[in-house]
Amino acid sequence: MNKSFRQMLLVSGIVVSTLGMPLSANAALPFFGNDKKDDMPSLAPMLEEATPAVVSIAVEGTQTAKQQVPEMFRYFFGGPQEQVQERPFRGLGSGVIIDADKGYVVTNNHVVENADEITVKLTDGREFKAKKLGADEQSDIALLKIDPDNLKALPVADSDAMRVGDYVVAIGNPFGLSQTVTSGIISAMGRSGLNIGGYEDFIQTDAAINRGNSGGALVNLRGELVGINTAIFGPNGGNVGIGFAIPSNMMKNLVKQIAEFGEVRRGLLGIMGSDVDSSLAKAMDTSVNKGAFVSEVQPDTAAEKAGIKAGDIITGINGNKLHSFLELRAKIASMGPGTEVTLSLLRKGEKMDIDVVLDDATTTEVTAAQIHPALEGATLANSKDEAGNAVVEVTELANGSPAARIGLQSKDLIVGVNRSRVTSVAEFRNALEEANGTIALNIERGNSTLYLLIRSIE
Repeated sequence: MNKSFRQMLLVSGIVVSTLGMPLSANAALPFFGNDKKDDMPSLAPMLEEATPAVVSIAVEGTQTAKQQVPEMFRYFFGGPQEQVQERPFRGLGSGVIIDADKGYVVTNNHVVENADEITVKLTDGREFKAKKLGADEQSDIALLKIDPDNLKALPVADSDAMRVGDYVVAIGNPFGLSQTVTSGIISAMGRSGLNIGGYEDFIQTDAAINRGNSGGALVNLRGELVGINTAIFGPNGGNVGIGFAIPSNMMKNLVKQIAEFGEVRRGLLGIMGSDVDSSLAKAMDTSVNKGAFVSEVQPDTAAEKAGIKAGDIITGINGNKLHSFLELRAKIASMGPGTEVTLSLLRKGEKMDIDVVLDDATTTEVTAAQIHPALEGATLANSKDEAGNAVVEVTELANGSPAARIGLQSKDLIVGVNRSRVTSVAEFRNALEEANGTIALNIERGNSTLYLLIRSIE
């Protein structure tokens, strides 16, 4: 990366920079609306539908900072080599409503990280406290939930169908200003290697986005969500027409897992490799200059079971071209275990497609406190009882925890909430959110069936 540029996460700042893209009034723009007064092409009809789904997010919290104590002061006064201080902070960002019925709002993890209080403000002026359902630092995605009526959600487009040169519009709240709209085109697809996050597969755009746009929407001219604005390159934090958005397909895969498990459970292919470049293409005697080169297939993995071999060049996934090994890594990591993907390969000059069922890259489980405060101290996982019925199992339980105090035990199987059957962690979460007053958990413990009560504190 050019040293005159530095990576900026789009947190609200103080320097204002603008960038526009002039559009010819005579250009053929099939998805633009027409102003009734002068019959001029306009984005206004589309934006009137899309902008209510983009929200402003304000956060408050505390950050822990460590400060080294000079040696002379340690000598005179004793004490540790460093002091830990908690400092309050406030921040601003943006978010996108993706499910009006459930009140789901997507934003960036760095917008809400360490926040003790999250406030979502709609374009109509209403404000609501938000609950964080889960987040993923490596892909910089977080899922919030609010509970108002009459929400407007953005439809989600297939980001893999977007092409370089397609028109896009960025919607967000830069620098703490009210909602702002800018336009541009897609400059590149599959950007990676930027050291912005652990998994990178960005859409690059020249639509003007600035600090405070984090978590905002990148939409096509139909008003469909194609990306979540995340980062920029620019001197002094200003916009120079190089912005990056998480593709909507990647976001959708991650949010689905957060909603179900409270976290991201990554798929695993089981290969080692590198990007394909001109020198590697020459060494392998191939004309392919882009893709993912497989240098090693790990034993007893999804890749080995599917028949992938060292020396293969992966050129596509699910019918879409691959630009790099890092792009493949990011796409696989955003898909859950058990997902079936089709990889396009080049093996010794022969093209082929191979179907692969992804392994589970993590063995972590759901922390129950993410679902209900009374369940703090319990760890839950999808499981099955002796008859093969799907249930929710308490895999771990901390002694003296709130979950233990209501009567839960390790290895308990949760089969229902009140009179509703639950067969997964996702169903359990939804049932608790919909329940009012005292909640009865239907438990199977060994050969016994019992009910445990979570009493309302209202």
